[in-house]
Amino acid sequence: MSTHSPLRIILAGSFLILASCMDSSSPSEIKARQEKAEKKAPEPVSGQTAFFKMYGMAKGWAPDLEGFRCEPIRLNAVPEKDGKFPAWKCAFVSQSKRAMKTYSYSVVEAEGLFKDSFGGPDESYSGPRGQNIPFPILALKTDNTAATEVAKAHKDTVDYMKKNPTVTVITPVLEKTKESSNAVWRIYWGLPSTSNYSILVDATAGTYVKTMR
Repeated sequence: MSTHSPLRIILAGSFLILASCMDSSSPSEIKARQEKAEKKAPEPVSGQTAFFKMYGMAKGWAPDLEGFRCEPIRLNAVPEKDGKFPAWKCAFVSQSKRAMKTYSYSVVEAEGLFKDSFGGPDESYSGPRGQNIPFPILALKTDNTAATEVAKAHKDTVDYMKKNPTVTVITPVLEKTKESSNAVWRIYWGLPSTSNYSILVDATAGTYVKTMR
């Protein structure tokens, strides 16, 4: 036997009829509103995801492509979340072209960035710049989110955070230096330009490499 009384069914039907009468929108307008409501807001992405999005475009630029440096871009339009960022920029180099090209990937068109992958102009490249050197594309097997967790768990970081509890901004940078045997995620506490503490995590194995101060 149904648990719904006839009166309850009648009232429910009346409310539906009343609601439809009050909404004078056309079916196309109603559908457009529903689609807009269902459309998800842009979500930030991890470094590995963004890197390979850019690589997908960059590999058409040069067959001997190598990674050089990759870092996040913070935007007001979409906040970072759980180590993921709304935009990234990555530089790739080609030895045969003797050139470097910087790409960006953004989940939204905002603040001077195009949505999705976009390639900048070619720059001349004749070899390592400062301490940074190119690394193979397949060296990136560990995402920045996992590398950050490794960095946070290290005893040096635990001690650092006890002494510096107000430093909450974390910035991951993918690179390879002359000192490292492999590409690393350098996890900065603060911004790279002003940070006084960072941890190097192997971008392939996902293991702790070194503490930088």
